[in-house]
Amino acid sequence: MGVVNITPDSFSDGGEFLAPQAAIAQARRLVDEGAAIIDIGAESTRPGALPVGEEEELARLIPVLRSIAGLPVPISVDTRRAQVMRAVLAEGASMINDIEALSAPGAIEAVAGSDCAVCLMHKKGDPETMQKDPHYDDVVAEVGDFLAARAAAAESAGIARNRIVIDPGFGFGKTSSHNLELLRELRSLVKRGWPVLAGLSRKATLGRITGRVPGERMVASVTAALLAAQRGATILRVHDVAGTRDALAVWQAVEAG
Repeated sequence: MGVVNITPDSFSDGGEFLAPQAAIAQARRLVDEGAAIIDIGAESTRPGALPVGEEEELARLIPVLRSIAGLPVPISVDTRRAQVMRAVLAEGASMINDIEALSAPGAIEAVAGSDCAVCLMHKKGDPETMQKDPHYDDVVAEVGDFLAARAAAAESAGIARNRIVIDPGFGFGKTSSHNLELLRELRSLVKRGWPVLAGLSRKATLGRITGRVPGERMVASVTAALLAAQRGATILRVHDVAGTRDALAVWQAVEAG
């Protein structure tokens, strides 16, 4: 899954793809590099980010979505608002990627009324405050229990099980220690029964480990993605598609014997 941030303030590439033509070109570039899904978002949810209004979010999303609808891969939209979900699904989006796991009013109904896929993510707190001393007694169990409950709620609302993906939400209300524990034990989330999406690309934990700023975290991001794949992740949400594909190709060739 190749990431395109149509925002002025995303942590890794804020402003770089805010202009529609820049975002469209980046989406096409990521498909050329081998992305199997394109994930577009118009609201930064990095730690400390302020919310974006619904009208502004749609004004950023719709021109890009309309222009890339013909790409030969599914388009996922990263949003947490029910009205935005309805609008982008009407424009041909194939997946909703929701950091609030369809907990906003009307969100679960918006997805249930379509045939799209959905990614349900765990986060603790809101982007403005989520990194202020997050605490868990058992982060792997608590994240897994939350995601299982949200997936069950989605299924009860009429969203078929084979449409659902779960995401532990690396960096969303979690310390570096929490993130590493979740990655280390990712197989336990896979065993919950839904495909797992892993989004570690360029995140602050990798910066703390390597001492590098977001734009210099490609090697660390590819390594983290490979570790997630080895632990059973089905979807890797990344900024560096070509490098990740190369790493996966080498690993898969070795495993194939």
